[in-house]
Amino acid sequence: MHELPVTQSVLEITLNHAGEARRITDIHLVIGQLASFVDESVQFYWDIISQGTIAEGARLHFRREPAVMLCYDCGHRYYLGGDFTCPNCGSDVVAVESGEEFYIESIEVEMEDIPA
Repeated sequence: MHELPVTQSVLEITLNHAGEARRITDIHLVIGQLASFVDESVQFYWDIISQGTIAEGARLHFRREPAVMLCYDCGHRYYLGGDFTCPNCGSDVVAVESGEEFYIESIEVEMEDIPA
């Protein structure tokens, strides 16, 4: 259910950045591995809340980014697998460097035709 307010924010941001566009056609989203957003839920809410706007019918493209961890004991950076433990030294004193993000990478629009 937390996808609804996030999807509303995506709509608001894309409408604000579309400027004089006739239509928003595509929205590219980046979602970290540890972000708890379900692509299908975002798409479901998008299809409902974008109705009647220039974003209605826009395709959402989801790109998942892997989580990157940092071991505080040995300084090793690694992609999170099934375990948070550092594969280099076995320490569990680690931090998430990336993988929790959710952002709009880009939007694609159609502009109004300029009369000759």
